[in-house]
Amino acid sequence: MPVLGIKTLDDVDVSGKRVLVRVDFNSPIDPQTGRILDDTRIRTHGEKTIRELVDRRAMVTIIAHQGRKGEPDFVSLSEHARVLERVIERPVKFVDDIFGEKAVDAIKSLKEGDVLLLENVRFWDGETTKAAPEEHAKSELVKRLAPLFEVFVMDAFAAAHRLHASIVGFIPAVSEIAVGRVMEAELKALERVRNNPRHPCVYILGGAKAEDSANVARAVLSQGIADYVLTGGLVANLFLHAQGHDLGKPNASLLEKKGFIELVPEVKKLLADYGDRVILPVDLAIDKDGRREIIKLSSLPTPYAIKDIGDETIETYAQLVERAETIVMNGPMGVFEEEAFATGTAGLFEAISRSKGFSLIGGGHTIAAARTLGYSDKVSFISTGGGALMRYLSKGTLPVIEALKRYGR
Repeated sequence: MPVLGIKTLDDVDVSGKRVLVRVDFNSPIDPQTGRILDDTRIRTHGEKTIRELVDRRAMVTIIAHQGRKGEPDFVSLSEHARVLERVIERPVKFVDDIFGEKAVDAIKSLKEGDVLLLENVRFWDGETTKAAPEEHAKSELVKRLAPLFEVFVMDAFAAAHRLHASIVGFIPAVSEIAVGRVMEAELKALERVRNNPRHPCVYILGGAKAEDSANVARAVLSQGIADYVLTGGLVANLFLHAQGHDLGKPNASLLEKKGFIELVPEVKKLLADYGDRVILPVDLAIDKDGRREIIKLSSLPTPYAIKDIGDETIETYAQLVERAETIVMNGPMGVFEEEAFATGTAGLFEAISRSKGFSLIGGGHTIAAARTLGYSDKVSFISTGGGALMRYLSKGTLPVIEALKRYGR
């Protein structure tokens, strides 16, 4: 049945039809060997969407990207095809072409239940041009491929905040459109935490994406979505700085280096408007010659790097989290990669695991922390999106969602 008014695979007949699926296979790549380091996204799309399409006798063509031009992870999708073969336990054809003669011939030769993966769509320079769906529908990519398909399935939630050709261009151009199982699950989870949360609702914003976090905090507080926003990581440091605390030279310098100082006026206004609902640390963990040492705010400034929230803060945050009916976490509380400074992040995950509420975590570092610390199976939902997740949480929609709603048929 539809989600947010958008068709899912339940609403389309794919048997015997040529189906184009846009997935997000973008994976960590070893810069030395070019090998895939983590195949989570490939497995997720393979198990949840592609295998179903195969079982329903669709003729499946997959389009995806990997990395960015000029970066070490900007590689061919040939290995992705081999990984996908192991996941769905059937052959996956691969062509080193996107919309040329080789690609077109391979698509036309597909039989029911066949799977074809096209080459990295970002090898074509036009892919990353930002434009409206109607403009992308006129691109060479879409004009060459769209007439070959009866169904377009959008399943790349992690890229759904981008107005790129393969993301939005096929939506106006293919006769029937739907979201795949990965996208469907994401939208249902987001509807639950953003559009219709149960209260108390707590958002935990940490890590280093200060501007995104400030936008999310204002959106969810001003619209009555969140009852409290808890802060950690560099986000908390910025908020403490905006509140007038002198964090000490190394910490202030880091905020300046990251370009966060220009956000201070916005954060000050946020604290003025919602200060009682934005919860900041009352103590901090500093790196004193490799040792974790807790200091109160009254002991600031410090000549040492702040690397985590303190024990009293962890306890306060945990109490709010355990009582919450809805929990969203994006960003770790500290430098979790260093064992001494993983305490805050682990403490919050532990509180989430004890809570009876619905919990959603997202963002690369948050997911990595959950896996490293052993909590990835103790949260309700793990979002595949980073930028897409933050965009939805702050705006309540995404460019792809708007296009799907507009052209849904």
